[in-house]
Amino acid sequence: MKKISDSYLEIKKSKFIGILYEVNSTLEVDKIINSLSIEHKKARHICYAYKIDGQEKNYSDKEPSGTTRGLLDIIHMKNQNNILVVVVRYFGGILLGSGPLTRAYTKTAAMLFIE
Repeated sequence: MKKISDSYLEIKKSKFIGILYEVNSTLEVDKIINSLSIEHKKARHICYAYKIDGQEKNYSDKEPSGTTRGLLDIIHMKNQNNILVVVVRYFGGILLGSGPLTRAYTKTAAMLFIE
């Protein structure tokens, strides 16, 4: 497991921290997520998506349905494999709504792939 890049976005006081990892197994994914959960104890949500040798998963950590789908979509658009995209969200106290929330997650993930 190797950290490749990170990104940051703030919208209406909510902070979105994106982290991109190269991974080879779901065990590595679990270790990374557990580590991030400890590091970001006050974060409201830790959402992620991965694709490892054709196996893929998108986890929304209690965010509204569909709002984190962009994480997996970005992996597909960039034609990536053995990759984990994580977005840690610190809630700023203002509800964003489904559309802006979806765009925030997608933009944070897309920023990880900008070279």
